[in-house]
Amino acid sequence: MKLAVIRIRGVRKIAPRIKKTMELLKLEKPNHCVLVNDSPQMLGMLGKAKDYVTYGPVDEATVLTLLKKRGRKGQELLRAVLDENALKKAAKEIFAGQKTSDYAHPVFRLSPPSKGYRNIRATYPNGELGKREDMAPLLKRMM
Repeated sequence: MKLAVIRIRGVRKIAPRIKKTMELLKLEKPNHCVLVNDSPQMLGMLGKAKDYVTYGPVDEATVLTLLKKRGRKGQELLRAVLDENALKKAAKEIFAGQKTSDYAHPVFRLSPPSKGYRNIRATYPNGELGKREDMAPLLKRMM
């Protein structure tokens, strides 16, 4: 299963261990998103960074939409380089467990969500941080 991880909070006053975790996740700026596998090691890293990121499972359709709208390969948009069938095949293989970097740049640069964040300091049911049951609504607002 794939997890989408989005950095919510900024870079100021961050502890060195959390900063290193963010570097390893390739989340350098707010509103950056990566797709990761849900291994125990990755869940440990996400637990350490839970006060700065939100994460949750995504489905194959969301991965396809993410590749279409925000996927890049080098300087080019992915939808300009690949056709529809190739994008669907890439989304299926990424969802099955392949690395995102085999098909596109691993970091998706998203815009802030429409209608804004609820609270960037509180955890998920009340705010935006931490683990979610479904990432699709937030990703849809950010694409």
